[in-house]
Amino acid sequence: MAEASGPVIEQTSTRVVYENSHMRLREDGIRRPDGSTGTYAYVEKPDFALIIPAENGGFHLVEQYRYPIRQRSWEFPQGTFPSLAPTDDPERLAREELRQETGLRASHLHCANGQLSQGFDVFLATGLTPGPPELELEEQDLRSQWFGRAEVDDMIRRGVLTDDSSLAAYTLFLLTRDT
Repeated sequence: MAEASGPVIEQTSTRVVYENSHMRLREDGIRRPDGSTGTYAYVEKPDFALIIPAENGGFHLVEQYRYPIRQRSWEFPQGTFPSLAPTDDPERLAREELRQETGLRASHLHCANGQLSQGFDVFLATGLTPGPPELELEEQDLRSQWFGRAEVDDMIRRGVLTDDSSLAAYTLFLLTRDT
């Protein structure tokens, strides 16, 4: 099958509806292939780092209240720098997020790129050294806890660990490991 060249939907205008240091809501005027017009709204967010802190056959997860889903969520540590500007050093971002959210420092970070509509880099952190976390204001209820691999698998089966990025990163981890 031949690939179409050029965009299928033409952008006719654009405007920023809302913006803060973590995201931008953009609304574009569009023209479809049949000539009809419409509006396409989307969120622009910077890429982020997700860290899988692994040791002793298990993983460190963090739990925090996630306002959009109105519940607490277990997930791997993850985050962005507080700016819409893309980072040119994903490893530095990963080290900072791991330290801030768990207090852990990693002697080794191994990167595997992952892509969704918002890109992210996945890092496996090993050689962990404990220390105090340095939580941001919106993370004041965040807690960190170690779980064995069997417990993490069970949390996924029971629907306790549902964060999409954590599940994608864990799948990538499992696919690249000898079991």
